[in-house]
Amino acid sequence: MHGSHDHQHSHSAAGNEWRMGAAALLTGLFMFAEVAGGIASGSLALLADAGHMLTDFASLSLAWFGFRLARRPADWRRTYGFDRFQVLIAFTNGLALFAIAAWIVYEAYERLSNLTPIAGGIMVVIATLGLLVNVGAFVLLKGADRDNLNVRGAAVHVLGDLLGSVAALIAGAVILATGWTPIDPLLSIVVAAIIVRSGWQVAAEAGHILLEGAPAELDARNIGPDVVANVQGVEGVHHVHVWSITQERRMVTLHACIGEARDSDLLVKGIKERLKVQFGLDHATIEIERGECADAAAERPKT
Repeated sequence: MHGSHDHQHSHSAAGNEWRMGAAALLTGLFMFAEVAGGIASGSLALLADAGHMLTDFASLSLAWFGFRLARRPADWRRTYGFDRFQVLIAFTNGLALFAIAAWIVYEAYERLSNLTPIAGGIMVVIATLGLLVNVGAFVLLKGADRDNLNVRGAAVHVLGDLLGSVAALIAGAVILATGWTPIDPLLSIVVAAIIVRSGWQVAAEAGHILLEGAPAELDARNIGPDVVANVQGVEGVHHVHVWSITQERRMVTLHACIGEARDSDLLVKGIKERLKVQFGLDHATIEIERGECADAAAERPKT
């Protein structure tokens, strides 16, 4: 079972790595065209989108590197391996989105204070091409493992960029039809607000994992009572700690108090099976105790 899981995990990681690399290449190549189009047209929406594409390229490349680094086996210094690096990248990408949004809002304020002519035709052409590129990158990432936080962090960047292209396209069409240039910075602010919301979700979830928080879908308070009720011979459970290396690798440690005559090996197997079936925790470290908890005895004041 464990070997099959490792094979599926490595196969999924290889697919994620390929898709991330292809999306990074696609985004990076088009970024230069969008910078040129933004300068030529004078459009903040295009320049903001190009700036976002630059960070997309950096974040996608970093995410790709994270998957490659995760291939490395664990060693004596990093006994859990390098999987957590993916979560660190996702957290960094989430924070980067806040900086991008702040820059867009500042530039929008400056543009609204000093309106300048904008070439709507160039905007429409470049924004349309950018939209196609972003749709392609998003489709690539959509085919990856959407439960992986590294993939989600990168996908949020691409989705924000896709929305930026839509905003630039709409702004260019409005400018062509009416000549009303404030639509360009105003739509940029809307995109910035969407970016902030998405960035917060990714950063918050990655931060929770980095702080060794319990998986969101699991209430650690239920583990002890459930094990006592369903594994015959377990009299009490305490010192329960649940955390994640990544979303896919969840860990649990606990102390289980059993009767003097009970078979400890048999009960360890029973507890592990219950944790796997009921809570999806297949990496458990269990300390068996008879009578008083060893930690409680160690913490008792000496007289």
